[in-house]
Amino acid sequence: MTNFKNNEQQANDRKELPLGIQSFRTIREGNGYYVDKTPFIDQLTRGLTRQYFLSRPRRFGKSLLLNTMLELFEGNEQLFKGLHIHNHWDWGTQYPVVHLSFGGNRYTKSRTLEENVRFQLMRLETKHALPDTHKFKEMNEPDRFGNLLYHIHKTTGTQVVVLVDEYDKPILDAIENRELAVRNRDYLQGLYAVIKDFESEIRFAFITGITMFSKVSLLSTLNNLTDISLDPLYSSICGYTEFDLNEVFSDRLTGFDMDEIRHWYHGYSWLGEEKVYNPWAILNLLQLRKFEPYWSITGMPSFLYKVMMERELTPLDAKNLKVDRSFISTFDVDNMGAEALMFQSGYLTITGEQKKEANTIYELDYPNLEVRASLNDGYLQYLFGQGRNLLAQTQRLVDSLRHKDFKGFEVKVRSLFASIPNEVHQHNDMAQYEGWYCSVLHACLCDDAMIPDIRSQESTSRGRSDLVVVIDRQVFVIECKMAVKTDDADREVSAAISQIRDRGYADKYRDGVNALYFIGAVFDGNERNLIKMKVEPN
Repeated sequence: MTNFKNNEQQANDRKELPLGIQSFRTIREGNGYYVDKTPFIDQLTRGLTRQYFLSRPRRFGKSLLLNTMLELFEGNEQLFKGLHIHNHWDWGTQYPVVHLSFGGNRYTKSRTLEENVRFQLMRLETKHALPDTHKFKEMNEPDRFGNLLYHIHKTTGTQVVVLVDEYDKPILDAIENRELAVRNRDYLQGLYAVIKDFESEIRFAFITGITMFSKVSLLSTLNNLTDISLDPLYSSICGYTEFDLNEVFSDRLTGFDMDEIRHWYHGYSWLGEEKVYNPWAILNLLQLRKFEPYWSITGMPSFLYKVMMERELTPLDAKNLKVDRSFISTFDVDNMGAEALMFQSGYLTITGEQKKEANTIYELDYPNLEVRASLNDGYLQYLFGQGRNLLAQTQRLVDSLRHKDFKGFEVKVRSLFASIPNEVHQHNDMAQYEGWYCSVLHACLCDDAMIPDIRSQESTSRGRSDLVVVIDRQVFVIECKMAVKTDDADREVSAAISQIRDRGYADKYRDGVNALYFIGAVFDGNERNLIKMKVEPN
């Protein structure tokens, strides 16, 4: 039996960072850092409620949470010594656990899902010593799943614990192949229906995934699930709080600026009082000792940018969104709202909540620098084409402003818009709206990390400025306009400059700067490019 030291002794030892480890046993037996999530499990397992659902972005610790539950229900007491639940659990009862995980495969080909489920069921039948397993091969998978639950309960006299990890991955993997995605969704719907049908055989069920699939589709047969995804009581069931970081990882934080850590990785919120850090980002930071976009590079979903383009949503539009609950908690193959997809996959988080009669309005924004910068970079790669050296182009664009080479700035803006492939415009009308040009220009300027201060849609007492760029104590206020006809360009560019002056967009920047410039930029929807630029000093 493993002999665990008490908490004070452990704190004095040099622990291991559990990078990529989803096994609770491995972490505990290997003296790894562990943030105690057992108080949440303790709360979940009390009372009459037995079946739960949790949605969280990738790399947030969902698999580790389920593995912790598995070890707990199987009664492996020695692993929990020193943790909250150790003195709150009945160790005299062990429960048989049926654990299904869809994280290990790619479900982009027909029949891959069915073959994977059959393999998992066969392994579980062997583990739980079901007799005559060869007979089960003739059953369909839902019947076989139900038979497994029935026999375990009947032969052990104990109710079963069902844990399902990454329940939606077979659909998300195939999301760009609608026919396969629908087939996988319908197949899983039949499989998951078994969990409700055998409710009397089940002691506890917990299902996790990234998306909150609509309860009229994938989870329609599991309408008895209690969804804790936006329950404030469980807002930090995954992820690290500020307290966790300082309490558990204190010996690894030496030499770091906590404000910089917060700026890069903090800010995820699911309606609780405490915001959380992404565990994958924090563990990599503490291991490698440098600030990088660790979470985002583990899987930038190309279909997210496709949906953003189809819905005419840009990274700039995604700031300070206001949506009701139905927009952020509903997702389906036939209804992929960009806001829901961005929130559920972790690119947006809840920053505010307003009650309006029977409805709830949520304010969404980027949680931190890592996410904002990564989404921006991914959007540009999708827009201009993968493999383009966009950083070099955006740096030249910024350098033109820095050195007040306004002619060069104009030429580089034209070059950028000219390089957007025609295919990008075929399924949307974004090029007909000035906001799109402003958003793309904002994204290009943001792509250069040397600009610490770029602002968009900043409010003044008389309106909102399109873009304000601050470089080396020089301020550039940019106003974008559309020309209905090319002949209108001169009038529109003058109107842009006048608007900056008349509405006082630059007033707040007049003190303490070395130079202040007003830039009017006029775009043509037919040309899909800049056709006129004018620059005036303050």
